[in-house]
Formats: sequence, C-alpha cells, structure tokens
Amino acid sequence: MKKLLISFTFISLSLILNAQVVNRVINIDVSDVQGKLNKFFNECVGAGRANEGLRADWQRQLRYAKEQLGFRYIRMHGLLHDDMGVYFEEKGKPVYNWQYIDELYDFLLSIHVRPFVEIGFMPKALSSADRTVFWWKGNITPPKDYDRWSSFIKALVGHWTERYGEQEVKNWYFEVWNEPNLSFFWSGKQADYFHLYSVTSNAIKSVSKEYRVGGPATAEHAWVSDLLNFCIQNKVPIDFVSTHTYGIDKGSFDATGIQTYLSKKDSAIWGAVKGTRKEIESSLLPSLELHYTEWSASYTPTDPIHDSYQEASYILEKLKKTGNSANSMSYWTFTDIFEENGPRSTPFHGGFGLINYQDINKPAFYAYRFLNTLGDIELRHSDRSCWACKD
Repeated sequence: MKKLLISFTFISLSLILNAQVVNRVINIDVSDVQGKLNKFFNECVGAGRANEGLRADWQRQLRYAKEQLGFRYIRMHGLLHDDMGVYFEEKGKPVYNWQYIDELYDFLLSIHVRPFVEIGFMPKALSSADRTVFWWKGNITPPKDYDRWSSFIKALVGHWTERYGEQEVKNWYFEVWNEPNLSFFWSGKQADYFHLYSVTSNAIKSVSKEYRVGGPATAEHAWVSDLLNFCIQNKVPIDFVSTHTYGIDKGSFDATGIQTYLSKKDSAIWGAVKGTRKEIESSLLPSLELHYTEWSASYTPTDPIHDSYQEASYILEKLKKTGNSANSMSYWTFTDIFEENGPRSTPFHGGFGLINYQDINKPAFYAYRFLNTLGDIELRHSDRSCWACKD
C-alpha cells in the first residue's frame, strides 16, 4: 500500500515585502505516528472571580466555551470572598454557608467542567487585617486564627465530599492561594505562606488522602524549589506544582496606567515552563504534575494584544513549543466578564477573555477552537511550530 504524503508550502510575507522569497516546507507522512495527542492546552481555563460565575451571561458563555473549545477544568479567584457568603461569626462563633458555592459548582458539574479550586481569598471575619486587592476588595491577609481556618477548610471539603462524593472530588485539584510572592496578593512573608499551605494541605488531606493539593501558585515560577524543600523537610503533603507566566519583559506605570512590553524572546512562556519542569525533575519529588494555572501574552486586563489577531498565533506558537512540559496551561481567561478593575464600558478594551461582553468570539477564541478540533493522533514532522494530527 502506498504511503500518503502531504506537503505544505508557506511563504513568509515579511520576506516578500523585503524582496526576498523564502519557502517553508512541511512534509507529513500520515502513517508516521508520534502517538496520542497531549491535550494539555484545554485541560483548564481561567475566570475572574467566583461570584461572576453566578451570572446568567457568564454561565451562558462558559457553556458555549465548553462546547466549542473543550475545557475540562476551570480556576477562579474569590471562592472564599465575602460576596460568596461562606463564613461569618455570630457571638464569636463561626458560621458556614455553602449555598452560593453549591449553586456555582452544581452548574459547573452539570456542563462537565470540574473545579480547579483556588483556596482564597480570606473571609473578612477570619482575616487578621483589612488589606485588600481589586475593585471587589479580596482580603489578602493571613487568618487571625489558624485553628479556625483549618476547621473551616475541613468543613468546606467535607461538604463537597458529602454533596458530590469522594470519587468525584478526588478528580479535582486544590491550589492554595494566588501569587503569594506578590505583596498585593499576600500581606505575609514566604514563611507565613508556607504555614498557610501546611495547615490547608493537611486540612484537605484529613478529609481524604486521595485529594490532590498543591502550590505555590506564584507569579513567574517563584518559590517552586522552596516549597518543595519545605514540604519534604516538614512532611507536608504536595501532589502538584502550580505557577503562572506571562509574555511580558517589563511593565511600568505612567499617567494612562500600566504600560507593558511584550517579550521579543522566542523562549517567552515555553522557556519558563520547561525551566520549571526541570526544577521539579531535579528535586526529590521529580514526578509531580506541573500546572500553569495562569498564562497569556500580557498580565493586564487592558492590553490591546488580547483583542488582536496576533494573540491567536501567539497562543498556538507558545503552546506548541511548550510540548509535554506541563500537565495543563490555563489561559487567563475564557471571558471578558471580569471585574478586577471594575465593570468595563466598551466592547473591546484589551480584556483577558476569549469572548467579549457581547458574546463576540475574539481571535484568541479561534486558536482554541482549532486546537479542540485536532485529531487524537499526532504525526511526526520536523517543523517545531506545526500541529499535525489525524483522527
């Protein structure tokens, strides 16, 4: 039987404009199979905060994104924020209330999207100070009482176990806090975060040793080796590493707000992921999963690149070169319904989302739709920027 050979030729537009013509030829033999396609790219996606997930427009867009893009997990801030009503105190005694979380998680599971649970921020009644972040004022301080915090986490995870069953919840991920290496997300020191991680991890594991917990959820792959060493030395449970990266070399402030500068390095994003993978492999816990629970070209929700055509090709290029280094790369975020800086007033404002307020698919959306339609079998070829699959 003859082999089916496919050849694609691409001509560089930039070189044509400079009076040079360079062909890029990709040869594919459809019988030369590399293996099953690793679909780490749509394992997880991000969202702004939990309370936004109670809105009809947010739920409509997530259902659509699930159908079109195939995301299997979702991560968001503010699950324990006061607008979710989870914790308050009466006469000095804790009172728990799960009704808003139940409404949100019931919806997620009904459309076959599982929670990648970010533990945070601090309920005001349990906080040690009044320091907040964002328009919606997420409290960033350590708990005033770690015993009460531990009991609170045990009760919450125990409630999920009772409501959804251990067999379901052991498929979830539990991530402790968000970017504690940045002072505007965590008012304590590194040692304070490690103590929070230890107490939280042990509280979750007390409900079921099968539940997966990890961190440090830092910006730009910070504290990874530090947390691993802390967990090893103190026998603290850790099942995965999580961290974040964006393709920005530097940022600055001026009269118009944040000015960001996109990195010109080819290795931006994927170089950081591969570096973190090597960091894990050189540790005493070399087989831990690695989850980048936030990534995008830019870390500001008012950057025009998020709305641009370039963002689509940027996504494909960075994910392709990441290869098998990460277990998931959670794009930040699936929707422009996102209120860290408050509600936006224009349809295209540089928001993080794949979909804007008015349900319009942005260019980045089509990158993920392309990925979701790839066949399950990946084919070998020599072009490091090409995706080639068959079904």
